[in-house]
Amino acid sequence: MKHVLVTGGAGFIGSYLCESLLDQGYVVTAVDNLVTGRRSNLDSVIDHPNFDYVEADITEFQDWESLRWIRMHGLFGVLHFACPASPIDFDKIPFEILKVDSEGTFRTVDLALKYGARYVVASTSEIYGDPLEHPQKESYFGNVNTLGPRACYDETKRFSEALVSTAIRGVGMWNGKSYSPLNGGMVRIFNTYGPRMRPDDGRVVPELCIQALKGSDLTIHGDGSQTRSFCFVTDLVKGILAYFHSDLKIPVNLGNPVENTIKEFAQTVIEITQSSSSLKLTEARIDDPKKRRPDISRAKEYLKWEPEVSLREGLIKTIEDFKKATV
Repeated sequence: MKHVLVTGGAGFIGSYLCESLLDQGYVVTAVDNLVTGRRSNLDSVIDHPNFDYVEADITEFQDWESLRWIRMHGLFGVLHFACPASPIDFDKIPFEILKVDSEGTFRTVDLALKYGARYVVASTSEIYGDPLEHPQKESYFGNVNTLGPRACYDETKRFSEALVSTAIRGVGMWNGKSYSPLNGGMVRIFNTYGPRMRPDDGRVVPELCIQALKGSDLTIHGDGSQTRSFCFVTDLVKGILAYFHSDLKIPVNLGNPVENTIKEFAQTVIEITQSSSSLKLTEARIDDPKKRRPDISRAKEYLKWEPEVSLREGLIKTIEDFKKATV
C-alpha cells in the first residue's frame, strides 16, 4: 500500500487532507504537536484501520523508522502542512513558526529524499506580501517587509520554497553527500475557510462569523476596502491532491479568484446569520495586504482545477460549525 505522511495533520487543512487520502486508498500517518491543531479534527478518521496519529513536534522528532506504516510500506509521499498561520500567532509563537518551516522543512525533505517520496510543501499567498501586482501570478516575486510583524510567517514560507526548489534542482551536497533531486513542489494557498477553523484564530472569517453569531459589532481592520478571495476548504484540498498526484515541480496558486472587499464579506456574514450587528472600523493591521486575488491560470492548465463552492454556500456550512463554539 502507498503511505503518505501529513505534517500538521490535526490542523484545519491537514485533517481534510488525511480524510481525502484515506478515501483514495492510501495509508496515512498524521504528525501534529497540537500547538494550533486539534485532535478533535481527526474524529472522523482516528479509528480508521489505515490511519495513525503521532503527537510530536516534527522539528525534533527523529525516530521515523518507528512509525508503523513506514516499517510496513515505506513512504510514498510527504505533505508538509505544519505551520501556524494566524495573525494572532505571529506575536504569540513567532519562533515556533520560524522553526517549523525552516528546521521542519529540512527534516521532512530529508525524509522524502531518503525514501524517494513525492513531496509537497504548503506555501502561501503571504509570500506576495502587500502586492504591487494584481491579480498575483506565480511569476511575481512579491512585496514583503522582512522586518514587519508578519515576517515570521511570510519569510519562513519564502525560505521553505527556496529550500525545496534547491533540492528539486539537485545542486550541492545534502548532508555532505550527493543525492537524487527531490520529486517535490509547492502550492501557494490563498485565504481558505470552512468547518474546523479555530474560532479564536484572529483571521477574518472566524473573527467576523463569531462576532455576528454573538450579536457583537463586526470588527473591520482598516476601512474595509481591502480585498480577499475566499476558497472553501474542500475545493482547496482537491487542488492540493491534484498537485500531489502530478509531476509538477513549479509553484501553483490555489485559491478562489472571486474577489470581495472585507466590507462586502462582512455584510454577507450578517445576512446569513441574520444578525443585528453593525460594522466597527478599527486600526489597520501593519503590512496587511490591500489586494489579494490569485491568478489560477496555471492550476487550470496543469491540474484542470478551479474552485466550485460559492462563498455563500461555503459560509453557510462554516457558520453552522461556528455555532457550536458560541453555545
